Amino acid sequence: MGDRRRSRRLAATLAAAGLLFGAAACGGSGSASSGDPNTLEVWTRSNPDPAATYDRVFAAFTKKTGIKIDYQPVINFDQQLQSRASTKDLPDVMINDTALMGAYQRQGLLKTVDPASIAGGDEITDKTWSSTVGVDGKHYGIPYSRQAQTLMIRKDWLKKLGLQAPTTWQEMLKVAQAFATEDPDGDGKADTYGMVVPGSAQNGYAAWWGASFLWQGGAKIIEKDGSGYTPVVDSAAAVQTVTWMKDNLFCGKKNVVQPGALTAVTSTATNFQDGNAGMYLTGPYNIATFDATPGKNKYEVVPAPAGPASADVLADGENIYFGAKTGKTEQEKALAAFLISPEGQKLAMVGTDGHQPVVRIPVNSTLDAATVRDDPRWSVVQKAYEDTGEAFPNAPDFSSIKQDTADSLNALFTYCGSDVESGLKELNATLAGDLKDQDLLK
Repeated sequence: MGDRRRSRRLAATLAAAGLLFGAAACGGSGSASSGDPNTLEVWTRSNPDPAATYDRVFAAFTKKTGIKIDYQPVINFDQQLQSRASTKDLPDVMINDTALMGAYQRQGLLKTVDPASIAGGDEITDKTWSSTVGVDGKHYGIPYSRQAQTLMIRKDWLKKLGLQAPTTWQEMLKVAQAFATEDPDGDGKADTYGMVVPGSAQNGYAAWWGASFLWQGGAKIIEKDGSGYTPVVDSAAAVQTVTWMKDNLFCGKKNVVQPGALTAVTSTATNFQDGNAGMYLTGPYNIATFDATPGKNKYEVVPAPAGPASADVLADGENIYFGAKTGKTEQEKALAAFLISPEGQKLAMVGTDGHQPVVRIPVNSTLDAATVRDDPRWSVVQKAYEDTGEAFPNAPDFSSIKQDTADSLNALFTYCGSDVESGLKELNATLAGDLKDQDLLK
């Protein structure tokens, strides 16, 4: 396993070097809009549903400013971005995950940003702005949307079984076991499961889902150490937490999690909306989906159950990035100012004609998500972000770190006879290699 990780780390390093070489002199004119100073080429990682919401937002911006938007919703974002970087012609503006900032900055794909130069930037909190700071202390993005994980739970099942929504790990385990064994849907069949887990190693899902548990158990993956980072995933707290997860969720009583959890990704972990699983620790983008099935009246949104150390949950979101090319800085700043303004944020928070909103928790501190949407469930999500949300470190290139962590957790959970302590020590050594590749190991 260690050799495979080292090989992938080397491949990622070489790919990053290729991007850096291709992007270093960005400013070419290959895109249709690059020759028009009044047109911005904007990319988002979007399928057609949220893309329709972006279309509406960008149309409002053009009407207000006269600046045109050449909008490209891109599903295979990173692959297409690499292709464009190799031709020295990046998009003017990109909206993508906060966790990708470190990778993009390391590859030379982004302009620096002065928060004071963005109109309305003072309405974004320091906590939110901090997620755009690179390893050199400079800002490389503008916050656009934020979210935090909460627990979606079948309230009709709780009522039928005489249970309350869990507030601790032990209560969560008790509820999961009841959902799995006490026929909460009343069909007389043993066909229900306690909770949904997207636990595949693919694309780092096991680390993405498991991060909240690590933090709630008092563990971290890496931590800041002066000008660099140190891997700390072999701590006593991490060993205790991963052991609890393995013994209780994956190797304990049957059906606490759905079958195939350790090969599931979010697109295949559909048991909650299919109506046969009772809990899902997930992001608020699923609220619209779950309102349709299993139905808004059948579930509720509650804070994640607390672990022995805290109630912290994974928080993430999207940033606005300026591509490392010259000539349209003022137009780019105008777009960013609109997107973070109350007007722009409200437009993006409310989907129309069934389309998904693209801003979950507003970064503009003058707005309240529950008020804008007239839905008190969003106050649970906003409070989770503000009070207990913790993001992956974004200054390093976290992609290899997340993937290596997911590989290790998935393997430990798959093989019930595995030794957690030795597995996490191996992972710690691998993460040290990841950090060393970035010249960030301390």
